Amino acid sequence: MITKATLENISQLNTLINSAYRGESSKKGWTTEANLLEGLRTTEEELTETIQDPKNTILKFTENNEIIGCVLLIEKEQQLYLGMLTVSPELQNSGVGKKLLQQAEIHASALGLPKIVMTVISVREELIAWYKRNGYVDTGVREPFPVSGVHIAIAEQPLEFIVLEKRIG
Repeated sequence: MITKATLENISQLNTLINSAYRGESSKKGWTTEANLLEGLRTTEEELTETIQDPKNTILKFTENNEIIGCVLLIEKEQQLYLGMLTVSPELQNSGVGKKLLQQAEIHASALGLPKIVMTVISVREELIAWYKRNGYVDTGVREPFPVSGVHIAIAEQPLEFIVLEKRIG
């Protein structure tokens, strides 16, 4: 079941997101960034601020009272920004991510937004290919990767974002 996340879900979301992107647990799934980045993917404080902003929606995928997936959706001008698509590492390739993408499209349509955009780290070729199979196209736009106290780059190569988009309707 996919529903909107609330402040009560912060702790569970934080654990899920960090387990899927960073550290040893993330290596069970194919979406890990553990070979590229160290540090946390997010914090409870960051998630609280995110949920409290009315332009943001975090959708959660719940099964047996456990959050097994989520996605962040941000209203930006004439588009919906999609980020932090997360599926529990043990459950990747089970269709959860695809269902969250489909729900994001429904959300964009409901807001009257004609497209969804996202940024993906350029070296994540498998992930980019998956998004392309789901209708996203490379816009040709590149953005620098922000290195901060949270996102600590450990990759050999310099990191940058590829901007992908999908037109809705």
